[in-house]
Amino acid sequence: MSRWLLRLCLLLAVFPAGRAAESALVRNDPAPAAPPPGVPAATTPAAPVAPLNPPPAGERRRAFVIPVREQVDSPLLYIIRRGLKAATEQKADVVILDMKTPGGALDVTFSIMEALGKFKGRTITFVNDEAISAGAFISATTDEIWFSPEGIIGAAAPVMATGQEIDASMRQKIVSYLKARVRATSEGKGGYRGQVISAMIDADYELKVGDKVLKGKGELLSLTAKEAAETHGDPPQPLLAAGIAPDIEDLLRQQFGAGGYEVTRLEITWSEHFAVFLRSLAPILLGLGLLALYIEFKTPGFGVFGITGIACLAVVFLSNYVAGLSGQEPILVFALGLGMVLTELLFFPGIVVLAVGGLALMLGSLVWSMADIWPNEPVTISDELFLRPLQDVGLGLALAVVLALLFARFLPRGWFLTRLAVARPIAGSAQVAGLPPEAGASAAGLVGRVGVAVTGLFPAGQVEVDGGRFEARLDVGSAPPGTRVVVRRCTDFGLVVDALEGSAS
Repeated sequence: MSRWLLRLCLLLAVFPAGRAAESALVRNDPAPAAPPPGVPAATTPAAPVAPLNPPPAGERRRAFVIPVREQVDSPLLYIIRRGLKAATEQKADVVILDMKTPGGALDVTFSIMEALGKFKGRTITFVNDEAISAGAFISATTDEIWFSPEGIIGAAAPVMATGQEIDASMRQKIVSYLKARVRATSEGKGGYRGQVISAMIDADYELKVGDKVLKGKGELLSLTAKEAAETHGDPPQPLLAAGIAPDIEDLLRQQFGAGGYEVTRLEITWSEHFAVFLRSLAPILLGLGLLALYIEFKTPGFGVFGITGIACLAVVFLSNYVAGLSGQEPILVFALGLGMVLTELLFFPGIVVLAVGGLALMLGSLVWSMADIWPNEPVTISDELFLRPLQDVGLGLALAVVLALLFARFLPRGWFLTRLAVARPIAGSAQVAGLPPEAGASAAGLVGRVGVAVTGLFPAGQVEVDGGRFEARLDVGSAPPGTRVVVRRCTDFGLVVDALEGSAS
């Protein structure tokens, strides 16, 4: 079976959200020792515990908490990316994933694992209170895995997105790849992490430490917090857990001591999830926005199409910014490009250089806004960084061109677009004549005559002079319908007029 088919199955596969096939380790733990005679259990003093990673005197560690909730899918990927970038900008020492997830898609899981690898500080997963399937993979990527007392982790065997089992041969290949991926991400993190996660993926994997079999073949492994914290081997090492804490505050106290840290929590709002949905519509919004601007430039005046086009492109920026994929610089570049295009259209028509340069800046800023650029890292031109944005912009341009060609086909005779081209006409008996060949001689004699604009001149439109209606344009500026104008010269394409000051009716 080909390598591409394997990738396709990986993209279609998700982790099971249920626990029907799980197997948990069961131990007969000794009962806790009774308190000394005469001393109530509730008053037995707890031994002071030294912090694991105390900061230098007078300093505090910065912790950044990112919630990992519900299904592992695209919204969660964008949220984690935004959180990691915010943690990088705030120079956080440690990022903590506050995890409670039943699993999700493989391809999104791999993207989250890659994003975690870009963070330069320490990463910790706090299993609160479940890290099933995809959650187990993401946990394996972090430097430490902590548990709440009710925490559960495991059951990471892949199934199809429909919930059906994967074909046996393909399943074997996927499981082999996933185990290798886990080994690669678990290297250097100590303990038995690689073996434990492999036992959660592969029911045929036997988890064995020394001569002791912890999980036999035929079942998937799942662990409770107590089981994950048990020590095995020589020297003794925890099976998976770096520690158990009732909440993140207690975890930080165990790590850095009371008062040895400051914590920031990433706040997730409904608008962020809505922005992620809009991000999936980026090619369509780009195409519709560019088409609307094309129609706006082809018709006199500024109206609904111009507003729609700008709004569509603004939504593309908004979705990427809220999802954490862009900063303010692309917006400034886009505004500069838009200003150059408007300057060309309104004040210096025919220069071309301004319009072409402005369009290049606008399209470049769109690509920039969608690129996944991380703070404090050099930007390199690569397929991984710019391929998806270029595809989205290219698809949007192609959609705009196709729709524009269809509109151009019907533009001369379509009743709808004809009405768009004549905004607020002024009553008159003249017919729309333009400058046909038979009217060329008479039009040449109109130089110096005064007429009135029957449509807005922005800068082109129509004017009525001596009972005839002609195509006309202003050299500089614009004029609303009803403005009195004077004909300055006649060209092959229409009249060139100047607006008379204070003449708008």
